[in-house]
Amino acid sequence: MSSRILVLGGGFAGMFAAKELRKRLGGRAHIELVNEENYFVFQPLLPEVAAGSITALHAVAPLRYLLKGVFVRKAVVDAIDFERKVVTVFQGVQRRPTEIEYDHLILALGQKVDLSRMPGMPEHALTMKTLEDARRLRAHVIERLEHAEITNLPEVKKQALTFTVVGGGFSGIETVGEVKDLIDRSLRLYPNIRPSEVKVVVVEFLDRILGELPEELADYAARKLKQRGIELKLGVGVASATGTELVLSNGESIPTRTIVATIGNAPSELVQSFPIEMAHGKIVVDRELRVPGQDGVWSLGDCAMIPMKDGASERGDFAPPTAQFAVREARQLAKNMAAVLSGGTPTPFEYTSKGALASLGARKGVADVMGVKLSGFLAWLLWRAYYVGFIPGVATKLNVLTNWILGAVTPPNVTQIATREPKGVRYVLYRAGDRIYETGNRADGLYTIVSGAVEISKIDPETGETVTRRVEAGGHFGDRIVLGETRRGATARALEDTRVLVMARDEVMKIADGFEPFREHFVSHIDEAFGVEWTPRPKTTDEQEAQDARKSA
Repeated sequence: MSSRILVLGGGFAGMFAAKELRKRLGGRAHIELVNEENYFVFQPLLPEVAAGSITALHAVAPLRYLLKGVFVRKAVVDAIDFERKVVTVFQGVQRRPTEIEYDHLILALGQKVDLSRMPGMPEHALTMKTLEDARRLRAHVIERLEHAEITNLPEVKKQALTFTVVGGGFSGIETVGEVKDLIDRSLRLYPNIRPSEVKVVVVEFLDRILGELPEELADYAARKLKQRGIELKLGVGVASATGTELVLSNGESIPTRTIVATIGNAPSELVQSFPIEMAHGKIVVDRELRVPGQDGVWSLGDCAMIPMKDGASERGDFAPPTAQFAVREARQLAKNMAAVLSGGTPTPFEYTSKGALASLGARKGVADVMGVKLSGFLAWLLWRAYYVGFIPGVATKLNVLTNWILGAVTPPNVTQIATREPKGVRYVLYRAGDRIYETGNRADGLYTIVSGAVEISKIDPETGETVTRRVEAGGHFGDRIVLGETRRGATARALEDTRVLVMARDEVMKIADGFEPFREHFVSHIDEAFGVEWTPRPKTTDEQEAQDARKSA
């Protein structure tokens, strides 16, 4: 029987690992990749999507096209049982739980964005992690220009035309360069906006930008950005944010309605739940990319802490979270796994960076390639040539090249196609007899009955008998979601034509946090129904004092 290899994650690390494994092992193993989307995102091109230099569809490629011979499963990973060697995923329209067995498991789950340490940033900052993030940023920038064009309020115009990017690394600098390009090329279509009214700011905690590059290239980049009117605030962090201002750690306030955060990488809740060793928010692996203490488990990419030498302890001793390293890690992992499956010995991961490149916008760039330092137009051309060669899939390469050529000779497109947020609160109509959800399904929200009636049934764990209850208009069910549970513990079925209001957990928590009667109802209900003391969010001292004062009054 061939080995079952399961790859979790379809980013650079996961996709290239699956691709290299297929190349090395051929039909000797069943290789499966699980990813929430059915496409691979070429993240270095997201700033260009945000600027409209390329279309969103041309920054992605179908995983099924890239991974011929690999079984691709579009699903959400829920849990891993390392002892049984089973991964549970939610898949399909009803998010049914499905168990996938493996002999070898590859964790390439990347990282998420966590801005929670800076008050107001989660609510008001735009991020640059996904394809939807890039599309949303472009729509947002155009909306700010549209607003500034027609407003008669000077303070509103100033806020609308101030664009801030937090983070001076590759992602931040490439994003600010492309956004400035989009604005500069679009201004001739907005006669009521003078170029001098536009303010673009980069905020960086370190004392210089592009810390991964030699200082002379970083200095060149800083000079070129300043020449384009981009202000650099270095050696300062973010204290808080609102919808109209960004407050820095030195007390300075920037009036702005655009905050783009390219910082805040953190492990996902799933990765944090694993019973394995973590360091600095990453999975600890050995130099062969294996997870110590777990049979047949490997990890690579942004979610892994990969030592580059024995006894690694300093930051520079570990592989950086870049696409260049992820691809090399994938090749080494495939080589090591092939060796293990053949009874051989895996070898340590060793790789020396071939350099780094960054686009500054306005056809300028910086590059450090094999010790050769370049800047200006030549570095920008090299940046584009490198990434065209790096993009997986011939069709995607051609599409990107076509976009670039057309973008150089045509006027900017300021068509604003609004991106719609997923509905956190929605109405759903069920016919009599419809099954709303089943035991074990992924929990998708709290249900309140507007009209009709629902039957809730579950197995009593002590007697083994089915216990049912009827919930009518005004009642709610699916309550355990507020406790953080991800699976349904019962089955819900419409007894008659029924209309329900469904609220996602995030929306329930927001209302409970901000609306005291709602919070008090659920605190009491959860205690009575489940015997659990529930608190949506610990109150700050000021909030508690204000509540006590209201009660005293």
